[in-house]
Amino acid sequence: MNDKKTLFTEKIKTSYAPTGASIYLGAGILEGEVLAEAEVNLPLRMMNRHGLIAGATGTGKTRTLQLLAEQLSDAGVPVFMLDVKGDLSGLNQVGTTNSKIEERSTQLNKPFTPTGFPIELYSLSGKSGAQMRATVTEFGPVLLAKILELNDTQTGVLAVIFKYADDNKMPIVDLNDLKKLLGYLSEGDGAAEIKNSYGSISASTSSTILRKIVAIEQQGLGGMFGETSYDIEDLFNRVDGKGVISLLNIADVQNQPVLYSTFLLSLLAEIYQAMPEAGDLDKPKLVFFFDEAHLLFNDAPKAFLEQVNTIIRLIRSKGIGVFFCTQSPMDIPETVLAQLGNRVQHALRAFTPNDVDALKKTVNTYPKSDFYEIDKLLTALGTGQALVTVLNEKGIPTEVAATMLTPPRAVMGPMAAIDCEKLMQASPLFTKYQKAIDPVSAFEMLTDRINVKLAEDNKIKAAADEQKRVEEESKPRSGEKSIVEQVMGATITRQIGKEIVRGLFGMLTGKKPRSRSGGIFGF
Repeated sequence: MNDKKTLFTEKIKTSYAPTGASIYLGAGILEGEVLAEAEVNLPLRMMNRHGLIAGATGTGKTRTLQLLAEQLSDAGVPVFMLDVKGDLSGLNQVGTTNSKIEERSTQLNKPFTPTGFPIELYSLSGKSGAQMRATVTEFGPVLLAKILELNDTQTGVLAVIFKYADDNKMPIVDLNDLKKLLGYLSEGDGAAEIKNSYGSISASTSSTILRKIVAIEQQGLGGMFGETSYDIEDLFNRVDGKGVISLLNIADVQNQPVLYSTFLLSLLAEIYQAMPEAGDLDKPKLVFFFDEAHLLFNDAPKAFLEQVNTIIRLIRSKGIGVFFCTQSPMDIPETVLAQLGNRVQHALRAFTPNDVDALKKTVNTYPKSDFYEIDKLLTALGTGQALVTVLNEKGIPTEVAATMLTPPRAVMGPMAAIDCEKLMQASPLFTKYQKAIDPVSAFEMLTDRINVKLAEDNKIKAAADEQKRVEEESKPRSGEKSIVEQVMGATITRQIGKEIVRGLFGMLTGKKPRSRSGGIFGF
């Protein structure tokens, strides 16, 4: 070994030599040679300082996620992962060796020991795992607005709806609750009720939000909102001392990236809200891998980015580590990227001017190296190789090391469909979340309120109708006289008749008739 390689090995050993438990990533590479003694380790206690796994398509990011998940599980740390293509279910099965794995094991001077790991399968549609749900209230207006792709005005209206529901103790459990509230507050009695305290909701804005809610339902994804909502305690399970690896299979909803990426963030936000402060731990309580992270930040409004930044900054104090996986570090906002102290950078490609610009910016995020020209190295890395720098146990960035990564020990691919089905059906969590529950919530509460108001209105209307009927019946019909008029008319008629008779009698007898009243004719 020449002096440069000896110096490199010593620096790597010094930089990556944790005194406590660690994750073995691989061994350093210098001038094309894998130096097995230059071990690259990630201290387990630093896994809650968050990290980034980046690289072009096909460079091995998914397998890096797998090897990290395996060793975390071995250490008793539960893991949550997004299974984009459904090909991580093989983690449950013992891996098999081949010539490439044997060659890499020889280079690293590490025996390959095939192993399977406990996994739990989840799904947002309920088709390929236990149904993961969250109530609309748990999502909150900011995350829900991201899913519905609302503009600022529409997001503000959504916030008003949530505020009204909160003030009136109305749980928004599912999309039916949200639609009922939207309709009630945008017209009629509800619109009048909120006008002074919350402001008015225009019909056009209400209609737009409603259409976007219906679009989600038509895509068959309305079931992810509701009860029984997911209990985050189920993420912290262990089997035989190994941390359970929870896999959210999104193969059937890949065309809805905003929805599933936002769902993951809502889950992370709930973990943050529920978990107590943990301080510095020897190992994290849970590590959360956020694959396809660029989907989370595409066209994200400011309020959404602020929420992400806050969660990532504060959740490490709860003992939770978060690793983002994406194609380029530039996919991650700077405020979030600055918090990702552990970096595993696979090869980047520079085929376009934008690629070249992204490469330059990526290089600037790494510490200076005495052994590599990082810009040239990043485009030359092979599959299963990565540029690594992590935080040591004192929180100081380690020496940059081109690393040959250790291979995963479980199957690197999906389980057979029949095996997945058996595993899913045998899971108590599948039974726990299989059936949706429809509790009393905003929909029922508003329906009751509307029905009570309708009954009161009908009662008032009935009383008014009865009053009108009585008044109508007391009035004479057309061509008829009232009873008083009829009595007076009859009396007058009789009187006239008597006077006429007397007058005729007087004319015949020559006597002047007498009238008790003087006569109505005055004679």
